[in-house]
Amino acid sequence: MTIQEIEQQIIDEFANFDEWLDKYSYLIELGKECPAIEEKDKTESNLIKGCQSRVWLSCENRDGKLYFRADSDAVITKGIITLLIRAFDGQTPQDILDADLQFIDVIGLKEHLSPTRSNGLTSMLKQIKLYALAFSMKK
Repeated sequence: MTIQEIEQQIIDEFANFDEWLDKYSYLIELGKECPAIEEKDKTESNLIKGCQSRVWLSCENRDGKLYFRADSDAVITKGIITLLIRAFDGQTPQDILDADLQFIDVIGLKEHLSPTRSNGLTSMLKQIKLYALAFSMKK
């Protein structure tokens, strides 16, 4: 699936909820499905800077596609990183670099997060793009 197709799935899923409280509950549920990072990868170098809570993100390049694993000590944040991983997991570095995620604004995620969580979301996206940039240069 393309990033755009995955985004549309996410948009459709969030459209099922009228209230933001329900969307938060869904984010928490998604966080429980987060592809878990291995304990050995919970290092300072995998810790995302700029997040209020602690978020670790690791990335592996297999056959030209990037695969992500993450963890967080906050359930909402874990749900957010799970959405990002879902959009980008198994994509090429170039597709990730070219992506302009629309679902974040369409589902109202950024506007319903606290300023610190919104900054954290930006930091998570930035780290994913940095991984894509680094792996795109290793061709």
